[in-house]
Amino acid sequence: MKNVLVFLVLFSSCALVAQEKKLTFGVKAGLNYGDNGKIEVTDVTNIGADDGVGYHFGVFLRGNLTENIYLKPELQYTVNNSTYNDPSGGDLDYNIKKLDLPILVGVSVLGPIHVFGGPALQYIVENDLEDVRLGDVKNEFTVGLQFGAGIQLGNLNADIRYERGLSKNRAESIDEGIRVDSRPNQIILGLALDL
Repeated sequence: MKNVLVFLVLFSSCALVAQEKKLTFGVKAGLNYGDNGKIEVTDVTNIGADDGVGYHFGVFLRGNLTENIYLKPELQYTVNNSTYNDPSGGDLDYNIKKLDLPILVGVSVLGPIHVFGGPALQYIVENDLEDVRLGDVKNEFTVGLQFGAGIQLGNLNADIRYERGLSKNRAESIDEGIRVDSRPNQIILGLALDL
């Protein structure tokens, strides 16, 4: 709960910084496509993940720092899904639910087209590996990086971005000698609406 409060304080702080200029509030949602890293079985075998589709939804604030530069913190609930091919037969599905707080700086480059990037703070709410009892992840709070491009048409914004987790983070099974890397490596498609 303490980490959720940290997220809200950071989001509010970014809002105050952005409020000095024109401030826009909005909602967003979209799809994630990628994986959650590798599984290590008894320190011998590494199993890579097949990419899976997840989703996200949330809110954002955007404040113009200058005519062409903006600050855009987002607070969103994200679900990432991956599938691992178990060498002993069958597939294992790995699902992560988290709160994301990307703090993006963007630049308008040509009319409605803009590029952006920045850190993405993540708080893992739940992780679940099918048929395996996982303990808590080592670090519930991690850092990643997002960058991408988008187009703003009136009150509607569409963007595509890449996210990579930077902080090494693992969840270990309670009784089976399995470790799962929970760092995201994904492409994110999003639609946002200014309210």
